Formats: sequence, structure tokens, C-alpha cells
Amino acid sequence: MTTKKIFFPHLDGWRFIAFFSVFLFHSFGSDVPAYETSQVYRTTSWIFQNGNLGVNFFFVLSGFLITFLLINEKELNKRIDVGSFYVRRVLRIWPLYYACVIFGFLFFPYIKTFLGEISTENATPWKYLLFIGNFDIVSQLRLPDFSGIGVLWSVCIEEQFYLLWPLLLAVTPMKFTKYVFVVLILGSFSFRLYNAAFHLKEVQHYFLYTYHTLSVITDMAMGGFAAYLAFHNEKFMNKLENIPRWLIVIVYLAGIMVILFTKEIFYGGWWIAFERIVLSVFFAFTILEQNYAKNSFFKMGNNKLFSYWGKYTYGLYCLHFIGILIALTISSKMGTNQSLFGVMIIETVLALGFSMLLSYLSYNLMEKHFLKLKEKFQYIAHGKSHL
Repeated sequence: MTTKKIFFPHLDGWRFIAFFSVFLFHSFGSDVPAYETSQVYRTTSWIFQNGNLGVNFFFVLSGFLITFLLINEKELNKRIDVGSFYVRRVLRIWPLYYACVIFGFLFFPYIKTFLGEISTENATPWKYLLFIGNFDIVSQLRLPDFSGIGVLWSVCIEEQFYLLWPLLLAVTPMKFTKYVFVVLILGSFSFRLYNAAFHLKEVQHYFLYTYHTLSVITDMAMGGFAAYLAFHNEKFMNKLENIPRWLIVIVYLAGIMVILFTKEIFYGGWWIAFERIVLSVFFAFTILEQNYAKNSFFKMGNNKLFSYWGKYTYGLYCLHFIGILIALTISSKMGTNQSLFGVMIIETVLALGFSMLLSYLSYNLMEKHFLKLKEKFQYIAHGKSHL
């Protein structure tokens, strides 16, 4: 029996870029008076003010990859082995996730006390144990005291998606699958529109818009719809494969401008409900263009450095706040947090270095052993096994 792994070589690099944008969004945390008068800082902050949209890209990418694998399995086997799918997701997600939860709730408060600070953790442990931590944030209208726990909200939403999505695709005839995407996208849009149009308190709307599963599910559904098109819309894919380079450049430039000016474009009224649709369409285009277009002006797989670190992005995302906190502590002890250069360069480089080290150790000492077990639950078709 031969093994055939479904692998998209140009997506690992994009994973790293998505993480790096989130990392920079969370960086520059020290309180330095020079910030207020520094044009460099103001410019840098403006550029990375929407770095959190890297999480949106992760959601779209997850929707694409998971849906692609499930549709492929259903096409080959005429069914989806939901149990094996769950086991694969558990082996990939749970070990590091629960390690972060245990560290955050059991050990971090003592570390904070040791450093002379007071732990004011407000997060509800059992909600994070059940992967509904994002609803804990929504209900309290604030993030956990330990940012390393708070960042897990997106993992919770992905696990909720992984729980229901294979069941939905398994029972839906393939010819009706496209309508499932439409219903999810319209339903999610309606949820955002309702909360924006009825003028909820600004803080409440922010948390509902950012952390509520019904608001975010647009991203996964759009990624899933892109996977469906890749399988079942030959006319669309032929056009995408032959899309001219000049048009690709225009789409990317337009997408970058929307990302940079998303607050100016969408914030301030009910039209914020459209933001996720516009951004998810662009991210879905990026995924399809990188995988299938023949006239791309670049392919991310050619960037070996980004592609290499792309396989560590789950650890980088989950652990980067620990790296940032280590860097902030060292910077404070050394006194480098009193200068703009110290905060923007020294702290950032230290934080990224520690984040990369922690994710490398996590992957090689723990995650990869579970990934080897995950391979035993591949689905089998026609003498070949598929991931």
C-alpha cells in the first residue's frame, strides 16, 4: 500500500506570515514616553494595527484545508469516517492546547507572584477545558489576565468548527453542499448585522464581533467554499488557473489596502458586518491563487525560511505570548525598556526568538510524537492512504 499525502506546498509560508502579523500586533508592549513623539513608532503601530487579521486568515485556511480533506474523503470512499477525523484533530490540537491551559491556570499565577505582581486571573477554567473559552470572554467582556490563555480563544472556535463540520458534510448530499456554505455565511452576516444595527454598547459589540463563534464562522465557511469550488467548479478553476498576472497584482494590492485601512473603511456603523466577508474573500483568493494559478508573480513555497517555520505556527501562535512576557521581563531587568530602540528592536527580537525556541521544543519534544500516531488514522481508498 502506497501513501499519498495531500499537501499544499505554498501554504506553510502563509501560515508563518499570518502568525508574524499577529505577533507584531501583540508586540511593543512596554510603556515608553518616547512613543508619543516618535514618528517611527506611530507609523509602525499604524501598519500593524490590524495584525490581528492574521487570525482571520488562519480561520479561512482551516476551513479550506479541512473541507478539502473531507470532500476528498467523501469523493473517494462515498462516506466520511467522522470518528477517525475526530481522533486526528485531537492528536493535533489537544496536547499543546491543554499544556497551555495547565500552565496558564496552575503555574502562571505563581510565576507572576514570584516576579512581584498580583495574579488577577478572571478566566473560567472549565470553559477552556471544554473549548468554549471564547464564550467566557464574550460573557465577561474582557480578556483573561494571562494573555497566554486569552490567545486560545481562536483554538476554541476551531475546535467547535471541527466538532460539527464533518457531521454536516457527512449527512449533506454533495450536490447540496454549496448551499450549506451560503446559509452559514448569510447566517453569520445576519448575526453581525443585528448586533451592529441595534446599537449595542461599543464594548459589547466588539466582543461579540471578535470572539463569538457565530460572528467568526464566516471565515471558515468561506474557506470551505473555496475548497468546494476547487473540487466541483471546473469552469471557475479554469479561469483561476489562467488568471493574468496583472489582475493578480491588482487583487493583491486591493486586498492589502483593505487590510491597512479596514478600520477607516468598516468601523463606525452597521457596515462593519461586511468586513469579514470582504476579508475572507480576499484570503480565500490568496489560498486558491497560490495553489492553482499558473501566472503567479510569486509562490510562497519558494521562500524556504517562511515555509520551514510554517509547520511550527500552531506552537508559535499558542506560545508567543509567553515569549513576549519573557522578553518584557528581561528588558525590564536590563533597563532596555526605557528606550524606543530597546522596545521596538531588542524586545521584539527577544520575544520572537523565545517564541520560536518554545515552538521548536514543543513540536520536537511533544507534538511530533502525537502526529506520528495521527498517521494511523488516515483514511484509506483504492490502495492509498490520504491525510
